[in-house]
Amino acid sequence: MARTAHGVEGVRALPLGEELGRSDLHEITQKAVDTFADATGDHQWIHVDPERAKDGPFGGTIAHGYLTLSLVPRLLPEILEITGFSLVVNYGCEKVRFPSPVPVGSTVRATAVLDEVTEVKGGLQLAITMTIGVEDAAKPACVVTFLTRQLV
Repeated sequence: MARTAHGVEGVRALPLGEELGRSDLHEITQKAVDTFADATGDHQWIHVDPERAKDGPFGGTIAHGYLTLSLVPRLLPEILEITGFSLVVNYGCEKVRFPSPVPVGSTVRATAVLDEVTEVKGGLQLAITMTIGVEDAAKPACVVTFLTRQLV
């Protein structure tokens, strides 16, 4: 169940630098990878050709790094639900890394840490570090520090 913060005071009450929670597990399917490839035009064989990928460096197809990154808006609400604002906008990323691959058929889970809350015109800016990992993998698949703006 997601942690909830309501309005400016609720966000300011969230702990900084501590894990806010964990998402559910989500399976990465070949269909999702193929759909992402079609949307982005990135049809590299390590993503979309299961037969060729069997003999490749990962032993099968893997998700695109940016597909893994694109899970942030899907997984974050399972960890943190923020209410009491009229609009939320993605403001950008400070840092994105892809330390290990996400094999097709694996499951991923995310954790989130609130790093910083700052006032901006019309609301608050949150810096959140989210780590997306493959279940039982030694290293995370994606670590991103991103900025959102919660506007009143």
